Amino acid sequence: MEEKKIRPQDKWNAKAGLISKSYKLKQELTEQFAEACDKAGVSQAGQISKMMRSFIDEQNK
Repeated sequence: MEEKKIRPQDKWNAKAGLISKSYKLKQELTEQFAEACDKAGVSQAGQISKMMRSFIDEQNK
């Protein structure tokens, strides 16, 4: 049986604690979000992380 090779990017992601998540969202919403992030000069992943942290903090009060 052949052992599956791990890509360097996958090794880096694992070391950094990064995972990939998949959500089903309305196309219009995701396009508007991408445009807003471009306009603000921020990454989509960074902005989603910021909003998630804010929501978590809000719920933990």
